[in-house]
Amino acid sequence: MQAVFLDKGTFSEGIDLPAPASVSDYITYNDTPKDTDVIVERCKDADIIITNKVQISAEVIEQLPKLKLIQLTATGMNNVDQEACDKHGVTLFNVAGYAVKSVPEHTFMLMLTAMRAGIHYHQKVADGTWQAKGDFCLLDIPLIDLEDKTLGIIGIGTIGKRVTEIARAFGMTVLWAEHQGREPRSDDYTAFEDVLAQSDVISLHCPLTEQTKHLINTDTLAKMAKKPLIVNVARGGIVDSQALTDAINNEQIIGYASDVFEQEPIADNDPLLSLSDHPRVIFSPHNAWGSKSAQEKLWQILSTQVTDFIDNHHQ
Repeated sequence: MQAVFLDKGTFSEGIDLPAPASVSDYITYNDTPKDTDVIVERCKDADIIITNKVQISAEVIEQLPKLKLIQLTATGMNNVDQEACDKHGVTLFNVAGYAVKSVPEHTFMLMLTAMRAGIHYHQKVADGTWQAKGDFCLLDIPLIDLEDKTLGIIGIGTIGKRVTEIARAFGMTVLWAEHQGREPRSDDYTAFEDVLAQSDVISLHCPLTEQTKHLINTDTLAKMAKKPLIVNVARGGIVDSQALTDAINNEQIIGYASDVFEQEPIADNDPLLSLSDHPRVIFSPHNAWGSKSAQEKLWQILSTQVTDFIDNHHQ
Protein backbone atom coordinates (compact mmCIF):
# COMPACT_ATOMS: atom_id res chain seq x y z
CA MET A 1 0.00 0.00 0.00
CA GLN A 2 1.08 3.55 -0.69
CA ALA A 3 1.35 5.93 2.26
CA VAL A 4 1.87 9.67 1.80
CA PHE A 5 3.14 11.75 4.73
CA LEU A 6 2.11 15.34 4.00
CA ASP A 7 3.98 17.29 6.69
CA LYS A 8 7.01 15.41 7.95
CA GLY A 9 8.55 18.78 8.84
CA THR A 10 6.29 19.06 11.89
CA PHE A 11 8.71 16.64 13.58
CA SER A 12 12.13 17.68 14.83
CA GLU A 13 15.17 17.12 12.66
CA GLY A 14 16.95 13.95 13.68
CA ILE A 15 13.80 12.04 14.65
CA ASP A 16 13.74 8.77 12.73
CA LEU A 17 10.42 8.37 10.91
CA PRO A 18 10.73 5.16 8.88
CA ALA A 19 7.90 3.75 6.83
CA PRO A 20 5.59 1.58 8.92
CA ALA A 21 5.97 -2.13 8.25
CA SER A 22 3.71 -3.39 5.42
CA VAL A 23 3.82 0.00 3.63
CA SER A 24 5.22 -0.83 0.19
CA ASP A 25 5.41 2.71 -1.20
CA TYR A 26 6.27 5.57 1.20
CA ILE A 27 6.28 9.18 -0.01
CA THR A 28 7.06 12.09 2.29
CA TYR A 29 6.75 15.86 1.98
CA ASN A 30 8.31 18.26 4.44
CA ASP A 31 5.18 20.42 4.26
CA THR A 32 2.08 20.75 2.11
CA PRO A 33 0.25 24.00 1.32
CA LYS A 34 -3.39 24.55 2.29
CA ASP A 35 -4.52 23.98 -1.26
CA THR A 36 -7.08 21.32 -2.13
CA ASP A 37 -5.65 20.71 -5.60
CA VAL A 38 -2.12 20.19 -4.26
CA ILE A 39 -3.30 17.82 -1.53
CA VAL A 40 -5.36 15.79 -4.02
CA GLU A 41 -2.50 15.64 -6.52
CA ARG A 42 -0.05 14.41 -3.90
CA CYS A 43 -2.48 11.80 -2.56
CA LYS A 44 -4.23 10.65 -5.73
CA ASP A 45 -2.63 7.18 -5.56
CA ALA A 46 -2.48 6.96 -1.78
CA ASP A 47 -4.15 4.26 0.26
CA ILE A 48 -3.01 5.99 3.44
CA ILE A 49 -2.53 9.66 4.28
CA ILE A 50 -0.33 10.51 7.25
CA THR A 51 -0.74 14.09 8.43
CA ASN A 52 -0.33 16.30 11.44
CA LYS A 53 -1.88 19.70 10.68
CA VAL A 54 -2.78 19.59 6.97
CA GLN A 55 -6.56 19.92 6.80
CA ILE A 56 -8.27 17.07 5.00
CA SER A 57 -11.67 18.37 3.93
CA ALA A 58 -14.67 16.58 2.48
CA GLU A 59 -13.71 18.03 -0.91
CA VAL A 60 -10.33 16.31 -0.67
CA ILE A 61 -11.70 12.99 0.56
CA GLU A 62 -14.34 12.68 -2.16
CA GLN A 63 -11.63 13.06 -4.84
CA LEU A 64 -9.51 10.20 -3.47
CA PRO A 65 -11.35 6.95 -4.24
CA LYS A 66 -8.32 4.80 -3.34
CA LEU A 67 -8.02 6.29 0.13
CA LYS A 68 -8.56 3.81 2.95
CA LEU A 69 -6.95 5.39 6.03
CA ILE A 70 -6.12 8.84 7.36
CA GLN A 71 -3.56 8.48 10.14
CA LEU A 72 -3.01 11.61 12.22
CA THR A 73 0.26 12.25 13.99
CA ALA A 74 -1.64 13.97 16.80
CA THR A 75 -4.46 13.42 19.25
CA GLY A 76 -6.82 16.15 18.07
CA MET A 77 -8.91 15.25 15.02
CA ASN A 78 -10.58 18.58 14.25
CA ASN A 79 -8.56 19.11 11.06
CA VAL A 80 -10.22 16.15 9.29
CA ASP A 81 -13.84 16.02 8.12
CA GLN A 82 -14.97 12.96 10.07
CA GLU A 83 -18.43 12.85 8.46
CA ALA A 84 -16.81 12.62 5.02
CA CYS A 85 -14.61 9.79 6.27
CA ASP A 86 -17.68 7.88 7.41
CA LYS A 87 -19.51 8.59 4.17
CA HIS A 88 -16.67 7.33 1.96
CA GLY A 89 -15.57 4.42 4.14
CA VAL A 90 -12.25 5.98 5.16
CA THR A 91 -10.86 4.95 8.54
CA LEU A 92 -9.54 7.76 10.75
CA PHE A 93 -6.91 7.13 13.43
CA ASN A 94 -5.29 9.52 15.86
CA VAL A 95 -2.43 8.89 18.29
CA ALA A 96 -2.97 9.19 22.02
CA GLY A 97 -0.82 8.69 25.07
CA TYR A 98 2.52 9.72 23.58
CA ALA A 99 2.92 13.05 25.43
CA VAL A 100 2.04 12.05 28.99
CA LYS A 101 5.51 13.13 30.13
CA SER A 102 6.19 15.99 27.75
CA VAL A 103 3.01 18.05 28.18
CA PRO A 104 2.85 17.95 32.00
CA GLU A 105 6.51 18.92 32.27
CA HIS A 106 5.96 21.76 29.80
CA THR A 107 2.95 22.82 31.86
CA PHE A 108 5.15 23.32 34.89
CA MET A 109 7.87 25.04 32.87
CA LEU A 110 5.26 27.61 31.84
CA MET A 111 3.75 27.81 35.31
CA LEU A 112 7.04 28.29 37.14
CA THR A 113 8.37 30.77 34.60
CA ALA A 114 5.28 32.93 34.96
CA MET A 115 4.97 32.67 38.73
CA ARG A 116 8.65 33.57 39.20
CA ALA A 117 8.79 36.12 36.34
CA GLY A 118 11.57 34.12 34.72
CA ILE A 119 11.72 35.85 31.35
CA HIS A 120 11.56 39.28 33.01
CA TYR A 121 14.54 38.51 35.23
CA HIS A 122 16.52 36.92 32.41
CA GLN A 123 16.14 40.13 30.44
CA LYS A 124 17.20 42.25 33.42
CA VAL A 125 20.46 40.31 33.59
CA ALA A 126 21.01 40.29 29.82
CA ASP A 127 20.28 44.00 29.21
CA GLY A 128 22.44 45.33 32.05
CA THR A 129 19.63 46.49 34.36
CA TRP A 130 20.88 44.38 37.27
CA GLN A 131 24.47 45.54 36.84
CA ALA A 132 23.41 49.18 36.64
CA LYS A 133 21.40 48.86 39.84
CA GLY A 134 24.42 47.47 41.65
CA ASP A 135 22.64 45.44 44.35
CA PHE A 136 23.46 41.78 44.93
CA CYS A 137 19.91 40.78 43.87
CA LEU A 138 17.01 42.24 41.92
CA LEU A 139 13.43 41.73 43.14
CA ASP A 140 11.25 44.27 41.37
CA ILE A 141 8.57 41.64 40.54
CA PRO A 142 7.42 39.34 43.39
CA LEU A 143 8.38 35.67 43.16
CA ILE A 144 5.40 33.43 43.88
CA ASP A 145 5.88 29.92 45.29
CA LEU A 146 3.69 27.04 44.17
CA GLU A 147 3.63 25.41 47.59
CA ASP A 148 0.35 26.00 49.46
CA LYS A 149 -1.32 27.38 46.33
CA THR A 150 -4.50 25.91 44.84
CA LEU A 151 -4.34 24.53 41.30
CA GLY A 152 -7.61 24.16 39.41
CA ILE A 153 -7.45 21.67 36.54
CA ILE A 154 -9.99 21.81 33.72
CA GLY A 155 -9.79 18.56 31.77
CA ILE A 156 -9.08 15.43 33.77
CA GLY A 157 -7.57 12.98 31.33
CA THR A 158 -4.22 11.23 31.46
CA ILE A 159 -2.33 14.53 31.22
CA GLY A 160 -4.51 16.30 33.79
CA LYS A 161 -3.93 13.44 36.22
CA ARG A 162 -0.16 13.57 35.70
CA VAL A 163 -0.23 17.34 36.29
CA THR A 164 -2.09 16.55 39.52
CA GLU A 165 0.72 14.26 40.68
CA ILE A 166 3.41 16.85 39.97
CA ALA A 167 1.40 19.64 41.59
CA ARG A 168 0.97 17.64 44.79
CA ALA A 169 4.73 17.04 44.85
CA PHE A 170 5.12 20.83 44.88
CA GLY A 171 2.76 20.99 47.85
CA MET A 172 -0.21 22.39 45.93
CA THR A 173 -3.87 21.67 46.64
CA VAL A 174 -5.51 20.36 43.47
CA LEU A 175 -9.15 20.84 42.43
CA TRP A 176 -10.61 18.91 39.51
CA ALA A 177 -13.26 20.95 37.74
CA GLU A 178 -16.53 19.29 36.84
CA HIS A 179 -18.00 20.21 33.44
CA GLN A 180 -19.56 23.64 33.42
CA GLY A 181 -23.22 23.56 34.50
CA ARG A 182 -23.09 20.04 35.99
CA GLU A 183 -23.10 18.79 39.54
CA PRO A 184 -19.82 17.14 40.60
CA ARG A 185 -19.92 13.46 39.62
CA SER A 186 -18.02 12.39 42.76
CA ASP A 187 -16.06 13.73 45.70
CA ASP A 188 -13.00 13.88 43.43
CA TYR A 189 -14.55 16.74 41.47
CA THR A 190 -15.44 20.33 42.37
CA ALA A 191 -18.13 22.47 40.77
CA PHE A 192 -16.75 24.44 37.83
CA GLU A 193 -17.52 27.88 39.26
CA ASP A 194 -16.04 26.93 42.64
CA VAL A 195 -12.79 26.00 40.91
CA LEU A 196 -12.75 29.38 39.19
CA ALA A 197 -13.27 31.15 42.51
CA GLN A 198 -10.80 29.16 44.62
CA SER A 199 -7.79 28.65 42.33
CA ASP A 200 -4.47 30.50 42.39
CA VAL A 201 -3.52 28.79 39.13
CA ILE A 202 -5.90 27.35 36.51
CA SER A 203 -4.47 24.83 34.06
CA LEU A 204 -6.38 23.91 30.90
CA HIS A 205 -6.21 20.34 29.57
CA CYS A 206 -9.64 19.86 27.95
CA PRO A 207 -10.35 19.25 24.25
CA LEU A 208 -11.75 21.99 22.04
CA THR A 209 -15.46 21.30 21.46
CA GLU A 210 -18.58 23.35 20.93
CA GLN A 211 -18.98 23.33 24.71
CA THR A 212 -15.42 24.44 25.50
CA LYS A 213 -14.89 27.05 22.77
CA HIS A 214 -14.13 30.34 24.57
CA LEU A 215 -14.76 28.61 27.90
CA ILE A 216 -12.43 31.24 29.35
CA ASN A 217 -14.33 34.43 28.53
CA THR A 218 -15.41 37.71 30.09
CA ASP A 219 -17.98 36.01 32.32
CA THR A 220 -15.78 33.16 33.56
CA LEU A 221 -12.78 35.46 34.07
CA ALA A 222 -14.92 37.68 36.28
CA LYS A 223 -15.55 34.72 38.60
CA MET A 224 -11.84 34.16 39.27
CA ALA A 225 -11.77 35.73 42.72
CA LYS A 226 -8.10 35.01 43.49
CA LYS A 227 -6.78 36.62 40.26
CA PRO A 228 -5.04 33.43 39.12
CA LEU A 229 -2.41 32.61 36.58
CA ILE A 230 -3.97 30.73 33.64
CA VAL A 231 -1.93 28.05 31.86
CA ASN A 232 -3.12 26.75 28.48
CA VAL A 233 -1.55 23.67 26.92
CA ALA A 234 -4.89 22.46 25.50
CA ARG A 235 -6.21 24.43 22.51
CA GLY A 236 -6.09 28.15 21.78
CA GLY A 237 -9.80 28.35 21.05
CA ILE A 238 -10.68 27.48 24.64
CA VAL A 239 -9.65 31.03 25.54
CA ASP A 240 -11.20 34.24 24.22
CA SER A 241 -7.99 36.12 23.41
CA GLN A 242 -9.46 39.60 23.68
CA ALA A 243 -11.21 38.85 26.97
CA LEU A 244 -8.00 37.35 28.36
CA THR A 245 -5.95 40.34 27.26
CA ASP A 246 -8.44 42.72 28.84
CA ALA A 247 -8.43 40.70 32.07
CA ILE A 248 -4.65 41.02 32.41
CA ASN A 249 -4.67 44.71 31.57
CA ASN A 250 -7.44 45.23 34.14
CA GLU A 251 -5.54 43.11 36.71
CA GLN A 252 -8.36 40.57 36.99
CA ILE A 253 -5.74 37.81 36.62
CA ILE A 254 -2.01 37.96 37.23
CA GLY A 255 -0.79 36.29 34.03
CA TYR A 256 -1.16 33.90 31.14
CA ALA A 257 1.18 31.10 30.05
CA SER A 258 0.19 29.48 26.78
CA ASP A 259 1.50 26.98 24.26
CA VAL A 260 -1.55 27.22 21.97
CA PHE A 261 -3.42 29.91 20.04
CA GLU A 262 -6.62 30.26 18.02
CA GLN A 263 -4.58 30.61 14.83
CA GLU A 264 -1.25 28.85 14.51
CA PRO A 265 1.25 30.30 13.90
CA ILE A 266 -0.23 33.09 16.00
CA ALA A 267 -1.90 35.84 13.96
CA ASP A 268 -0.07 39.15 13.77
CA ASN A 269 -3.19 40.90 15.08
CA ASP A 270 -3.83 38.52 17.99
CA PRO A 271 -4.36 40.78 21.02
CA LEU A 272 -2.30 38.40 23.14
CA LEU A 273 0.85 39.68 21.42
CA SER A 274 0.31 43.04 23.12
CA LEU A 275 1.12 41.26 26.41
CA SER A 276 4.56 40.07 25.32
CA ASP A 277 6.42 42.36 27.74
CA HIS A 278 4.26 41.45 30.74
CA PRO A 279 6.41 39.80 33.45
CA ARG A 280 3.92 36.97 34.00
CA VAL A 281 3.12 36.22 30.36
CA ILE A 282 5.01 33.51 28.51
CA PHE A 283 4.27 31.93 25.13
CA SER A 284 5.66 28.83 23.43
CA PRO A 285 4.98 27.81 19.81
CA HIS A 286 2.70 24.77 20.28
CA ASN A 287 5.58 22.48 21.15
CA ALA A 288 4.56 21.19 24.60
CA TRP A 289 3.92 17.77 23.05
CA GLY A 290 7.25 17.53 21.31
CA SER A 291 10.02 16.24 23.54
CA LYS A 292 12.36 13.89 21.71
CA SER A 293 11.06 10.86 23.60
CA ALA A 294 7.44 11.89 22.96
CA GLN A 295 8.02 12.17 19.21
CA GLU A 296 9.71 8.79 19.12
CA LYS A 297 6.88 7.20 21.11
CA LEU A 298 4.29 8.83 18.84
CA TRP A 299 5.89 7.29 15.76
CA GLN A 300 6.08 3.87 17.40
CA ILE A 301 2.36 3.99 18.21
CA LEU A 302 1.51 5.28 14.73
CA SER A 303 3.59 2.64 12.98
CA THR A 304 1.90 -0.14 14.93
CA GLN A 305 -1.56 1.25 14.11
CA VAL A 306 -0.82 1.56 10.39
CA THR A 307 0.77 -1.90 10.23
CA ASP A 308 -2.18 -3.49 12.03
CA PHE A 309 -4.60 -1.70 9.71
CA ILE A 310 -2.83 -2.97 6.60
CA ASP A 311 -2.52 -6.51 7.93
CA ASN A 312 -6.19 -6.60 8.92
CA HIS A 313 -7.26 -4.99 5.65
CA HIS A 314 -5.50 -7.70 3.67
CA GLN A 315 -7.09 -10.54 5.62
